[in-house]
Amino acid sequence: MKYSKATNYALHTMLYLAIAAPEKHVGVHQLAERQGVSTTYLSKILTKLVKAGMVESTSGANGGYKLRRDWESISFLDIIQAIEGPTPLFDYCLNHNPECLIQNVIISAEEKMLNELKQKKIVDIAKQMTLAP
Repeated sequence: MKYSKATNYALHTMLYLAIAAPEKHVGVHQLAERQGVSTTYLSKILTKLVKAGMVESTSGANGGYKLRRDWESISFLDIIQAIEGPTPLFDYCLNHNPECLIQNVIISAEEKMLNELKQKKIVDIAKQMTLAP
C-alpha cells in the first residue's frame, strides 16, 4: 500500500501552513520551493485542498493560500481523502464474496487505519514541531 506523492506534498503543505502561517496567506512559490516541487504541480494539489474546504485561496499581490478558520479540526484522513478520494485502499477479494476470510481481515485492518488517521489532527503534529528543540 502506498499513497501518491501528491498526498505526501499535501500533508507537508498543510503542516507548513499550520506551523508557519495559520492566519497569513503564503504564496504557491514559497510553498513549492519549500518542498522542492514545481509550482504547477503544487497548484493542482492546493486546488483539491481548496475544493475540500481546508484551504482558502486569495489572488493578488498579497494573496496565496492559508488554512481555513477551523483548521484545528482537519485530520490526516481529511487531507488524504481530499487528494486520493474516498475509495478503499485495497481491492479485497477476487470474487467480492462477503464471506471471504481474507476480505474480512483486510476490511478490519483498513477500518483501524482509517480510524487512526481520522483521530490524528494536523494541529497535533504542528504542536509537536513547534515544541521540538
